[in-house]
Amino acid sequence: MSDATPADTAATRDYSKTLFLPRTDFPMRAGLPTREPLLLERWEKTDLYGQLRARGQGRPKFVLHDGPPYANGNIHIGTALNKILKDVIVRSMGALGYEANYVPGWDCHGLPIEWKIEEQYRAKGRNKDAVPVIEFRQECRAFAAQWLDVQRAEFQRLGVTGDWAHPYATMAFPAEAAIADELMKFAMSGQLYRGSKPVMWSVVEKTALAEAEVEYEEHISDTIFVAFPIRKGGEGALAGARVVIWTTTPWTIPGNRAVAYSKKIAYGLYRVTAAPEDNWAKTGESYILADALAAGVFKAARVESFERVADVSAADLAALTLAHPLHGLGYGFDVPVLDGDHVTDESGTGFVHTAPSHGREDFELWMASGRLLRERGIDTTIPYTVDADSVLTEAAPGFTGTRVLTQKGEKGDANKAVMAALTEAGALIARGVLRHQYPHSWRSKKPVIFRNTPQWFIAMDRPVDSLGNRTLREVALQAIDDTQWVPPQGKNRINGMVANRPDWVVSRQRAWGVPITVFVNRETGEILRDERVNARIVEAFRQEGADAWFTDADGARFLAPEHDPAAYERVTDVLDVWFDSGSTHAFVLDDPEAFPGLSGVTRRRDGGEDRVMYLEGSDQHRGWFQSSLLESAGTRGRAPYDIVLTHGFVLDGKGLKMSKSKGNVVAPQSVIKDSGADILRLWVAASDYTDDLRIGPEIIKTFAETYRKLRNSLRWMLGSLAHRVEGDDVPLSEMPELERLILHRLAELDAEIREAYAAFDTKRVVALLNGFMTGDLSSFYFDVRKDALYCDPVSSVRRRASLQVIDEAFRRAAIWLAPVLAFTAEEAWLDRYRSETGSVHLQTLPHTPVEWRDDALAERWQKIRRVRRVVTGALEIERAAKRIGASLEAAPVVHVADPDLLAAVEGVDFADICITSDITVVAGEGPAEAFRLDEVRGVAVEPRPAEGRKCARSWRVTPEVGQDAEYPDVTPRDAQALREWDAAHPEASAA
Repeated sequence: MSDATPADTAATRDYSKTLFLPRTDFPMRAGLPTREPLLLERWEKTDLYGQLRARGQGRPKFVLHDGPPYANGNIHIGTALNKILKDVIVRSMGALGYEANYVPGWDCHGLPIEWKIEEQYRAKGRNKDAVPVIEFRQECRAFAAQWLDVQRAEFQRLGVTGDWAHPYATMAFPAEAAIADELMKFAMSGQLYRGSKPVMWSVVEKTALAEAEVEYEEHISDTIFVAFPIRKGGEGALAGARVVIWTTTPWTIPGNRAVAYSKKIAYGLYRVTAAPEDNWAKTGESYILADALAAGVFKAARVESFERVADVSAADLAALTLAHPLHGLGYGFDVPVLDGDHVTDESGTGFVHTAPSHGREDFELWMASGRLLRERGIDTTIPYTVDADSVLTEAAPGFTGTRVLTQKGEKGDANKAVMAALTEAGALIARGVLRHQYPHSWRSKKPVIFRNTPQWFIAMDRPVDSLGNRTLREVALQAIDDTQWVPPQGKNRINGMVANRPDWVVSRQRAWGVPITVFVNRETGEILRDERVNARIVEAFRQEGADAWFTDADGARFLAPEHDPAAYERVTDVLDVWFDSGSTHAFVLDDPEAFPGLSGVTRRRDGGEDRVMYLEGSDQHRGWFQSSLLESAGTRGRAPYDIVLTHGFVLDGKGLKMSKSKGNVVAPQSVIKDSGADILRLWVAASDYTDDLRIGPEIIKTFAETYRKLRNSLRWMLGSLAHRVEGDDVPLSEMPELERLILHRLAELDAEIREAYAAFDTKRVVALLNGFMTGDLSSFYFDVRKDALYCDPVSSVRRRASLQVIDEAFRRAAIWLAPVLAFTAEEAWLDRYRSETGSVHLQTLPHTPVEWRDDALAERWQKIRRVRRVVTGALEIERAAKRIGASLEAAPVVHVADPDLLAAVEGVDFADICITSDITVVAGEGPAEAFRLDEVRGVAVEPRPAEGRKCARSWRVTPEVGQDAEYPDVTPRDAQALREWDAAHPEASAA
């Protein structure tokens, strides 16, 4: 038996061993670059994707159909943004109770990949045209397969969960068969036709381009003002006058066939009254111009003075027939003057040079005027003045062999030649240059030209039986109305594009792609429509891939025995890759054998609960969103999606476009290596993705700091929960008010986070969780309850209730955070709930009892916390002045003049809430020197030191220390805690 007295024992005892301090293996330093790959391995080992599918059986479906990226290089920060956002939404919809599935996919055909192979050929001095088409296609296939594997690993490293073992690829044989089948549906319905229209043409890549394949870059163009002589209808005042046009494409003058005016514009006859002797616009010459533009034209033409001679009416203009400005050089045809809605008086001359082989509006006006032209004896044939290499043809007399652009996409000699000829003919009155935005190929980065070529089109305005005698445009516009657009303005954007778009050019003059699988009758030019032929094509593609089309020179294997191969032309153009990707719904969403987890969706607008989302960058309103819409509308009469969500682009930290030359590119691989994927995921989710996003070193640091605070909140909860006894719960009615307040906040957050996730508002989710975990929990609740959690007896209702509330808060916080911080939430979950196969990602949002919600209590505690802010502010000054060390050395007097605030703090242990050893609350304004905050009126605080002795265990300063003879150096509360601790640890207490 020891002879030591209680006082002796107290003097030597280490009380820290009796405290319930946080204890966890969850590290403060995340080490995400090392830890995240281990979690990826775990997810693969435990088949997390398979578990998610099993969990979702019987639930409503939420399918995020992946917009296929090109398999032609490493991912960049934009693709990282896209894939992370998709994953956040899929995980959140799973947490909301959907069977949320994601199958990744790749676009494997088309010019981006073909262009890479051609670059390799050029580097080796090989000629692509000398390589058999099948061999070339196989090289493209191998290239795409290689990059598909690279990108798959990079996407998985971002924490994206999906069916990575079974992705879709447009070059897979079943996919190629489905794409061809979709194309043949358009052929069978009569929507597919071969026509001749001006299309955007890449000289470098030698193919037609869709609008989605061009980007507008700054370009310097030659500009010319050209005078067209009046050949007929120029009697009276108009005798000898000329009509002036302005154009930025001098090389198209050989293709001119008309001049357009507008009956809405006021025109006049103008005469030059003074000009330099050597001027192109001579004194005495007369020109017809739009009144609003005449002064500008004469300024450009260096005319010193001019006069307006007469009005020129729309009827006067309609009666005119002009001569081509180069009529003496082989252009002796009539040039009609036509009324065009596209003509304005905003710039130029008020007249538009019309070359139907080189512009959409020119073409449409020419075609619409066909009857009128024929009545006037004008040949309506559209000339092919420029070939695939941008060389002017024999249809451009005097300029044959000149080039618009070189093979490298640089300016050729055609402009110079045309301008020289116009000058020689006396038709040029002014010239200049214009810096403007001009279409460039998004791959070669070189300017495109508009040229008339034979192409395959899908008609936008042809009523067809399969659509209920409606047009594709009508069906598509209705489908846009039926779709939810996030953000809502996306609807107006795509609606305007579809309402005004021309017929869809679906042909490309390339090798790597799904061919246009139609045969054309050599005599009639009609497309062969035979379901038996179509079925043979589809089956061959399923077995051999699209190469099957190129292994049979005359198509006999598909045509025989019903049709004579010699009577039909086999089309060798390939499909626009936008048709490929626009058809992906056909073999990903609609084929129950290919992806059974995605098929059989019953859409909400059809009375079901299932939903299909498409999610891509905002540029896809003119790309994948639109091609998918048109393809599905044309074959199914509806959109393939229920929801379309768009995000912005990624800029650097200063809001500038990223470029290697500027050195401001942020690579996701580098961020992951240095900071971890969860930092990128937090950046994506916390940003306003509906606008352009910024990222740079300082922004990454900011999100790393936000992440650190969230992680520390999780860590502290895990450490405290190490002392939680499962099932040792306190009824809600017996809980202290502070615990009931936190439960109320959990109930509030439950509703808000469900609503935000359902609205795909990830930014709000992060803001709510950050505010709750760092504000309500870390800087308030945890701070207040540390004393009770560390020092209260095991039996303490306050301590037990606090642990119970922290358990509830942790569980919800981990599940709420899981879609965003996929790795960290999993790591924390596994630290709390040890399991071989468990995962936070298998959880749905927990049920929250309605009785937790207590708005009256919350309103009262808002007032309590307002008063606490004044106390905290006063103590901060005392600490800064070194009059106190910790807040437990204080016992302030709080004067409360506001009766509502005074009533709120009555009945609570306000010293406990303010973390002081004692506190006195009195009614009244308080002395003038007391501390006050302007934003909290009616509260004043007098800081005073606490009286008594310092508790050796909890460090409270109070006269109560020493009241328990068995534990003379601690408070009675701590004495009871020690008594219970010693009883539970007899060996330790004896020692």
